[in-house]
Amino acid sequence: MHPDLSVHIDPDCCTGCALCVANCPSDALVLQEGRAVAVASCMACGHCAALCPTGAVTVTAAHNTPLTFATFASPAEWLPYGQSDLGSLVQLMRSRRSCRSYTEKPIDRALLADLVKIGTTAPSGTNSQRWTFTILPDRASVVVLGKGVADFFRRLNRLANTPLLRPLLRLCGKPALDRYYRRHYRTTAKALREWDEAGRDRLFHGATAAICIGSRPGASCPTEDALLATQNILLATHAMGLGSCLIGFAVEAMRRDARIAARLGIPKEETIHSVIALGWPAVRYQRLTGRQPIEPRWITAVGKTDQMP
Repeated sequence: MHPDLSVHIDPDCCTGCALCVANCPSDALVLQEGRAVAVASCMACGHCAALCPTGAVTVTAAHNTPLTFATFASPAEWLPYGQSDLGSLVQLMRSRRSCRSYTEKPIDRALLADLVKIGTTAPSGTNSQRWTFTILPDRASVVVLGKGVADFFRRLNRLANTPLLRPLLRLCGKPALDRYYRRHYRTTAKALREWDEAGRDRLFHGATAAICIGSRPGASCPTEDALLATQNILLATHAMGLGSCLIGFAVEAMRRDARIAARLGIPKEETIHSVIALGWPAVRYQRLTGRQPIEPRWITAVGKTDQMP
């Protein structure tokens, strides 16, 4: 619920169609004497204003600012169900790939700002919109984050390489360090060595910018909110001509070492859920690739598993 929220319904324009009342997820609207009236606070989703056929409803809130973009034009009208080109949408989804080869060309800040705005078009639990976006706009800033992540894994590798510690922790029911040693120690050691000796960036792959997506306290499902915004940004980067790659090692390091986020000026109460490397791609793919086959589980109302239709 938003204390700064104000829902205004013009009684001269309201026809009493009750579309807003029927579709309010907060039951904040009722019909009184044939006109809609706001009687309670709500999540500021804006359904009422979007549905009203006469434009009688206005929703005002500090976070309800219309979106405008600096680097491209976007129609301001709602796109009806079924009216988009599904084939093109799926082609975009299939074409976006994790890019690990970038040119040195910098990304204009207006593009980065528009990417963040595109991220905010994602849904969020109870419309909390408690996500945060920290933009690292140039290569030097990305390197600062990369060094912090590298230092964390350097310390972790030293710890994991302590022979007696791993089996002791495993016996105590804490197998994480041993699992890390078996799965990641050698490749991480090689990447750190290449960074130190040759300056080869195996983490951000030479990306010239990055966006860290996090959340402030108060969201009902912060991780999901951030990852939904992340997917929007990933698809938009491809449409803009940019390459992108999720950097999971950076997220893990920032989760375990608060000094990394602090070095970037990220407040300590924020949690980072994804880090996206960005840059102009130095590689061009020639074709789409497939995915592993999946067999969904079909459950009927009586709880029995159906065969594929």
